[in-house]
Amino acid sequence: MYEHLSDFLRQISLGEDSVLELKAVEFSGNKFIGPHKDGMADELAAMANTATGIIVLGVDDKSREIQGIPFGKLDIVEGWLRSICNDSIDPPLHCVIRKLIVPVAQGEEKIILRIDVPRSLFVHKSPNGYFRRTGSSRREMKPDVLARLFQQRSQTRLIRFDEQTVPGTTLADLNPKLWNRFRTVISPKSDQEFLEKMKLIALDEDNVMRATVSGILLASEAPESFMPNAFIQAVCYRGSERNAAYQLDAKDITGPLDAQIEDACKFVERNMRLYAIKSPNRIETPQFSMNAVFEAVVNAVAHRDYSIYGSKIRLHLFADRLEIFSPGTIPNTMTIESLSERQSARNELISSLLARCAMKVNAIGSQRNFIMDKRGEGVPIIIIESEKLSGRKPLYNLLDDAELKLTIFAAPPPQGNE
Repeated sequence: MYEHLSDFLRQISLGEDSVLELKAVEFSGNKFIGPHKDGMADELAAMANTATGIIVLGVDDKSREIQGIPFGKLDIVEGWLRSICNDSIDPPLHCVIRKLIVPVAQGEEKIILRIDVPRSLFVHKSPNGYFRRTGSSRREMKPDVLARLFQQRSQTRLIRFDEQTVPGTTLADLNPKLWNRFRTVISPKSDQEFLEKMKLIALDEDNVMRATVSGILLASEAPESFMPNAFIQAVCYRGSERNAAYQLDAKDITGPLDAQIEDACKFVERNMRLYAIKSPNRIETPQFSMNAVFEAVVNAVAHRDYSIYGSKIRLHLFADRLEIFSPGTIPNTMTIESLSERQSARNELISSLLARCAMKVNAIGSQRNFIMDKRGEGVPIIIIESEKLSGRKPLYNLLDDAELKLTIFAAPPPQGNE
């Protein structure tokens, strides 16, 4: 939007509208006195809640005069902006801040700050409430409008969350090596046509082609660069307590979702104990069934709620158990009791793409050729194989209607183990 400086300056001369906000910057000595911090937060959040837009600092909104920002105070203003985006808006807002030198009368030049605010995947709250832009002003959203916006930007929308576009992305953010693996002999030859058909890219509300949530999660090298919560936090503890002092191993597992699944299983395999007895031949007994662990990680990655900002999958390994926390409540009308009997996918597109990813995990006993199937066998495998090994049935718990926790108990050391 307005990438050429001449176009940008012409738009400023026309004044504010739904996607352009102008703000003068005021100092008293070295003290920053305007705009007000809370008001600025409201403007930024309102823009993100409405549409992709631009806020310009250093221009008077009434006269449209370019007043500029003193060179020596640019860092102060930029730091002030970043603190607002991180600390005064929930969830935090990611913007692009650019310093621009622009010409004014008689050959003079001044510096302004351009803040590009992308339409967000999330609904942002600022100090004075929830706002949207209407024309050139912000308006607090009424409860019914706010409810509709939350619905539009959640997985309950007709266009599912995993099919929505990710602001600021382009086709270039997707790796051909990753998305070509989804091709078949009947796929369109045109790359763009194929990516659109697979819903890895789509037009956003401004008619710009963007990568979708599923495209970023499965066809980009670093999904966490665009969706900071899209990773697995894996930690291994020495005993049975969640205590940093007893931490043996830890890793933030990133990358495409199928790579995350493979690396998470390797983390468990590397850190779990392997018991051995002689009776009379050597028999090895693992703490956990890797087939069950594999199914548990796949379910967490495939069915978690990616619309919840700031929540990641947590995999915590203890001496006596494995705990996996997956963001989001149980989808649709399922209950804890019906998990082993019913099948329901929150992320249909992600599940479909994982069903095309080759099985590369050493999950002993698994008959899979691909990471996912559509038969709903994952939870029964987790329960049956884990209970057979440990003598205890795995437990599912729903925490505060916001997180699903699975506990798989470790096999006890056999008598006479080496």
